[in-house]
Amino acid sequence: MKSQPLRSRSGFTLMETVIAIGVLALLLTAFLAVFGPATTGLRKAISIQEADRLSAALERELVTKRPGGTKNYSTGFDKAYQWIKAAPDAGDAILLYQYRGDPSQLRADGTMEPYTENGGVAGKDFIVQPSVRQRGDDLLLQDLAALDGRIFTVKLTQLVFSGGQLTRGEAGQITDPTPDDGDPAGAADSNGYPEAVIAFAAEFFIVPNSAVDYVKPGGKFNPANLTKP
Repeated sequence: MKSQPLRSRSGFTLMETVIAIGVLALLLTAFLAVFGPATTGLRKAISIQEADRLSAALERELVTKRPGGTKNYSTGFDKAYQWIKAAPDAGDAILLYQYRGDPSQLRADGTMEPYTENGGVAGKDFIVQPSVRQRGDDLLLQDLAALDGRIFTVKLTQLVFSGGQLTRGEAGQITDPTPDDGDPAGAADSNGYPEAVIAFAAEFFIVPNSAVDYVKPGGKFNPANLTKP
């Protein structure tokens, strides 16, 4: 589906957003299916259910606008655009994990406060829930105080058309994926992106150390050192 240039509009209509979310989901699912061999190592280390959970959590978070926080996004699409573009930056690395959340206490962004008490009954006192945050998110360290399991990270790269098929673009850059289709390019932000969706590659990695001091902003964790998904 081809969209009109977005330079003259302030954002997406509700229908466009719904379509974008739907196609985004299909693109991610299709990519993981086509490029399955690239995730073979990861799938050997974790269950299929856990791998599917990671994909679903990322897909959902990329287009979810949350109130509060240090970054403002005009639309869910704008958030996905900015996260994909910033993904190679160590300070904005995307971390995926599960933590014990307190269902009786919700934060301004709609997520549960971490449950840090000893013991407790699962499903009553706390609920183990997936979370996806950028490394610089102020709430990340709070969540990790109630971490349940391992931490994963993901590298995102835009896919562009070349020779009639989707290929990886340049990490950290988002360009017109179909430069020869006649659509004029707009500003270098989500409002200037000429298409309705962004196709991207998602490579998941297990973070080798789940210690807070290792993954916190300024810690020793460097996603660039991870080369085998």
